[in-house]
Amino acid sequence: MIPRVVVAAPASGAGKTTVAVGLMAALRQAGHTVAGFKVGPDYIDPGFHAVATGRPGRNLDPMLQGEERVAPLFAHGAEGADLAVVEGVMGLYDGALGTEGYASTAHVSKLLKAPVVLVVDASAAGRSVGAVVNGFVAFDTEVRIVGVILNKVGSDRHEAEVRAGVAPTGVPVLGVLRRDTRLTVPSRHLGLVPADEQREQAAAAVEAAADLVRKGVDLEAFVAAARAAMEVHTEVWDPATEVPAAEGRPVVAVAGGPVFSFRYTETTELLVATGADVVTFDPLSDPLPEATSALYLGGGFPELHAEALSANVKLRRQVATEIAAGLPVIAECAGLLYLCRELDGHPMTGVLAATGRMTGSLTLGYRTAIAATATAFFDEGRRVRGHEFHRTTIDLDTEVDPAWYLPGGVEGVTQPRVHASYLHLHWTATPDVPARLVAAARIHAGMEK
Repeated sequence: MIPRVVVAAPASGAGKTTVAVGLMAALRQAGHTVAGFKVGPDYIDPGFHAVATGRPGRNLDPMLQGEERVAPLFAHGAEGADLAVVEGVMGLYDGALGTEGYASTAHVSKLLKAPVVLVVDASAAGRSVGAVVNGFVAFDTEVRIVGVILNKVGSDRHEAEVRAGVAPTGVPVLGVLRRDTRLTVPSRHLGLVPADEQREQAAAAVEAAADLVRKGVDLEAFVAAARAAMEVHTEVWDPATEVPAAEGRPVVAVAGGPVFSFRYTETTELLVATGADVVTFDPLSDPLPEATSALYLGGGFPELHAEALSANVKLRRQVATEIAAGLPVIAECAGLLYLCRELDGHPMTGVLAATGRMTGSLTLGYRTAIAATATAFFDEGRRVRGHEFHRTTIDLDTEVDPAWYLPGGVEGVTQPRVHASYLHLHWTATPDVPARLVAAARIHAGMEK
């Protein structure tokens, strides 16, 4: 494996995204080819990683991918790079609830045998930061914390006090960052605004983070820490070995643009490996791509663009007509809402007998789900692990065939060639799903019976 470092923090809000993105961009500007990764199911941070590195952002998630795939997926994503920066999630040792840290940043660091640099928010503490660092080092001695970056330091005097507290731990301070108002990125009800929605502002924020890191972090020491990572021997994940390829290249349309920005990089790679011509289109302005034979509608923020989505009447009618004629479709979260009759009063495609609306509550977390209804993509009884992240809900007009059995009941809507739900899957754990989508596309295109 290539040199690598995990950037972690004691808790959310310490600034690890700013530091990780700044490191990726600063290292790239220094001549490195940097691969960026995010621990967990998050879609937004990898978008900023892509801006910083010029490469696709990728996720590492033992819960969604299976821990046996984490190292191979890392090796795949790092191909062609000479350094990797892995941004953690939440606090270093925080994993799925009730699992003693499964899928935590610490878990991933051990799977990769990667050293950890701890980002500590020092804004409201002095010498006590040393106690925090000491506790994190002692909590799990299999996790190698090789450096600390002090964030939000107020003054030279404050810095000296914090350094004095950290010194007895023996963990070197690799950097000290001062507060910087340029690093403010717009946020909304589910976190940061995706980079795809505000490209110029995202680029400016990334450059500001890089400038802060260049001034405050010892990049040579950081690279040395990465090069000290332990050797790991693993196979490289290869989408071509995960799915069967067939003759004929049906067009699989993938929704993109500002609304449908939530999808994993490997989703497209698996579809291509299966033999599809993947064409990305923007439902805000585009029609369906020519010769579309299957449709993937991923996640995003349709509730914030409902009026604009509704205004693309041509696409709404195309989607409804094509699905009625048998077009195979997998829709996750935003896609589910787009297939409803309406969203917050704005007409959508009307494929599903349901209406979508915003609520005041957040639905968030990993789910173990069982397929409730057989479709072209899932056999009834199929068990999967997924993730939900939304503040919307749907109201059904009539009884439907549900997509999933969840611990709290049923969820989603299906038709024989339509599978729509709030659940996000990482298809590396279920490669037969993209294979079945492309197989259905071939049938729809008349390439197979």
